Amino acid sequence: RPKKINILGCDIAGRVEAVGAKVTQLKVGDEVFGDLSSAGWRGFAEYVCAPEHALTTKSENMTFEQAAAISQAALLALQGLRDKGQIQSGQRVLINGAGGGVGTFAVQLAKFFGAQVTGVDCSSKLDIIRLAGADEVIDYSELDFTKNGQHYDLILDVAAYHSLTDYKRALSPSGHFVMVGGSMGLANQLILFGWLNSTFGNKSLGILMHKANQGLSFIKELYDAGKIVPIIDRTYPLIELAEALKYFEKGQANGKIVIRINDVNYV
Repeated sequence: RPKKINILGCDIAGRVEAVGAKVTQLKVGDEVFGDLSSAGWRGFAEYVCAPEHALTTKSENMTFEQAAAISQAALLALQGLRDKGQIQSGQRVLINGAGGGVGTFAVQLAKFFGAQVTGVDCSSKLDIIRLAGADEVIDYSELDFTKNGQHYDLILDVAAYHSLTDYKRALSPSGHFVMVGGSMGLANQLILFGWLNSTFGNKSLGILMHKANQGLSFIKELYDAGKIVPIIDRTYPLIELAEALKYFEKGQANGKIVIRINDVNYV
């Protein structure tokens, strides 16, 4: 049973104020960022204690706001596309929920890997999906991508709600479906009945098991090379955290939402 989380917030960025006696890779004053989802959370605070392995030094040309927007969302996209989805250059890749935090990173990463990218979301997010680099956009209120007759080599779904049969129909003969977020019912099906995937021939359907901070150095290299950039919808001061979460729950954000601690450090 997971431990109780008393303070929410997993993606952080800031400066190191103090280090323990056994810390060897970081020092006071280092500008760092990371994902605390496997290290106790507690990111929505002015100060947080974190293990050394959960933090990476940020790039000099990366703002604290950008760094805070990267850690979990970019790695969910990377691990879903590269590690779980086995993306290859030239593939047709569809990203459902492409206008949110994970989705905007996924579009950019899929283009970096040489894929032809289709992004799916609501009409208000189609422009941001195009800005992220998608070759084609679909308004889900106008067209159901599982019934449009098209087939995709990889489907990364951040807001999964279709049936497994629907996803099977939309995949190419050897395609991969990777669930990153969405319906808990569907997630339970994929976890409990994953062995049924064998009935789909060479098609695979699975759920991503996120590994915090694994691949963060690679993401930082892509940022430094100008291959990806965090798309930030809004920033809120910490005192307005409740309002920020209400906005997040509406699902209307184009990209990421960032909480600002003060004029120097960001979370």
